[in-house]
This record gives sequence, structure tokens and C-alpha cells, in this order.
Amino acid sequence: MLRGWYQYFKHAHRITFSKLDGFIRRRLRSILRAYEGRRGHGHTREDHQRWPNSYFAQQGLFTLTQAHALACRSR
Repeated sequence: MLRGWYQYFKHAHRITFSKLDGFIRRRLRSILRAYEGRRGHGHTREDHQRWPNSYFAQQGLFTLTQAHALACRSR
């Protein structure tokens, strides 16, 4: 779904992608908190330490920021 969204909006400003990446990771942390039976929104320091951005990269999360950076590189 993220790949399709990126393809449609790939000409948007680069800051748009970094904000969306942050929002997506925050929502995923919130879902992971819920699986553990804890309340909250998933944006505390503890959540960032438990599930850092590298955790999501290892899981294969498509990042809009990296896709945009690769697309903007000169060929």
C-alpha cells in the first residue's frame, strides 16, 4: 500500500515523506503496544527504545523518504 501511495504522490515535497514515515512508525508502535496489552499512543521514549526505527527497517518496512531519495539521485 505504501509503494502505491508513493508512486501516486512521488512528486510531492520531500518533507511530506519524512512526516508520513514518522506517523506510520508511530501508528505501528501503537499497534505493538496494544498487542502487549498496554495503553498509549506509541510515541514515548520507552517505545522508541523498544522499537527503534532500525527495528522497522529490519522488518522490511518501505520508507517513503528512502524511496524519494533513490528516485532523486542522478542516474
